[in-house]
Amino acid sequence: MDRLSFYITFFTGSFITGAIVIAGFAMGYYSVWTIAISAVAGLLLAWPTGYMISQRIKRDDPDWTPEADPGDQPVIPRPGAPEI
Repeated sequence: MDRLSFYITFFTGSFITGAIVIAGFAMGYYSVWTIAISAVAGLLLAWPTGYMISQRIKRDDPDWTPEADPGDQPVIPRPGAPEI
């Protein structure tokens, strides 16, 4: 599992949610539903976006050398396990 994507997921989730809330308010939708829909969209889009950003960072880094195949790692990474 990609530990970098865990950290990036928090940032992207808040960014996506905030951007949708601001867009909704700018269009004149001032209700709790605007915030609720934005929060759900942020939650649903945060993980895939964070994972894609993490993979792009690692792909563009010339010094990055993965030590293991991603399929060999468990769903929750072990604390001392190498980053993939």
